[in-house]
Amino acid sequence: MEVVVDKKKCVACGFCVASAPKFFKFDKDGKATFIGKIQSEEDKKLIKEIANGCPQNAIIIKWSC
Repeated sequence: MEVVVDKKKCVACGFCVASAPKFFKFDKDGKATFIGKIQSEEDKKLIKEIANGCPQNAIIIKWSC
């Protein structure tokens, strides 16, 4: 599972950073960026919920086989 934040879509609303500071932070441009290391199924579930809650659909999850 790979997590990417589309910087063109991100409006820095802060939802992801506030909801999961372990996984997201603001970069020097004020956009969200993924910083975490996914270690459990709970982590995957949380990230999926945050991606679904992003108002700009800027968080992209790429599932690997």
